Amino acid sequence: MKKGLALALSLAAAMSLNAAVLATVNGQNITDEDLAPALGSHMSELEKIPAEMKKNLLDRVIERQLMVEQAKKDGINQDPEYKKAIADITDNVAVNIWMKKQFEGLKVDEKKVKDLYEQNKDKYVVPAQAKAKHILVASEKEAKDIIKSLNGLKGDALDKKFSQIAKEKSIDKSSAQNGGELGWFGESQMVPSFGKASFELKKGEMTKQPVQSEFGYHIILKEDSKPQTALAYDKVKGKIETQLKTDEFRNVMQKKVDELKKAAKIEYK
Repeated sequence: MKKGLALALSLAAAMSLNAAVLATVNGQNITDEDLAPALGSHMSELEKIPAEMKKNLLDRVIERQLMVEQAKKDGINQDPEYKKAIADITDNVAVNIWMKKQFEGLKVDEKKVKDLYEQNKDKYVVPAQAKAKHILVASEKEAKDIIKSLNGLKGDALDKKFSQIAKEKSIDKSSAQNGGELGWFGESQMVPSFGKASFELKKGEMTKQPVQSEFGYHIILKEDSKPQTALAYDKVKGKIETQLKTDEFRNVMQKKVDELKKAAKIEYK
C-alpha cells in the first residue's frame, strides 16, 4: 500500500516537473497542464494552437485561479453549502470507485465467451465495403450533361476525367478537392439512394443516370469493393467479455443492493 502510494506520488511529481510553466499568479505556477480542463480532448494539440488563442486560454486559467484565491480568503470553505457539496462529491467518488472495483473483480468463463461467439457469428462481421468517387451538382440537367461527357471513357481515362470534373464542378467541396474521393464506406453509412446505387455498381463502373438525394444529384464512379467478412474470435473476444461482464455486473449489483436494503433499518416517513 505504502509502496504504491509512494510510486503514485513520485509519478505525479515527475509529471509536475515536466510541466511547462506558462505564468505565475501570486507566486503560484500556472503550467500547460492547467490548460487541460479548457482544452479537454484537444490537450495533445496544445502546441498547434495559435499563440493568441493560447494566450486567451491562459488568461481564463489565471482569472479562475484569482477567483479561487479570493474564495478561500473569504472563507468559502467554511460555508455550509460548500461543505455539503464536498461531502456529495466525496460520496459520489466513493460509490463510483467501489462499483469500479466490483466490476473489475468479476471473472468471465471463457467457455461462455466462445459459446456466445459461435451463437452470434452472423453479428460479428465487417459489412461489405465500397470505395467510390462522386460529383455532386444542384440540377438533374447538369448531372446528365456530365454523364454524357464521360460516356465512352473507361479505366484510367475515365478516372482522370471524373476527378477533374469533380474538382471543377462538384458542390461537395470536402471531396471535390480530392477529385470526388470518398474512400471506403458501408452501404448504411450513406443516404439510402446513394448507398444502394454505389453497391449496385461494378468495379470501374459509373452511374448511367443521376442519383438524387437530399443533397442534390450525384454521379458515382465505383473504384473498388470488399465483401462482408467474418471477424475472428480473437478480434471480438474482448468485446464479448465486456458484454458478459456488464450483464453479470448488473445482476451482481442488484443482488448486493437488495441484500443491503434487507439488512438495513429503513423507515419511510
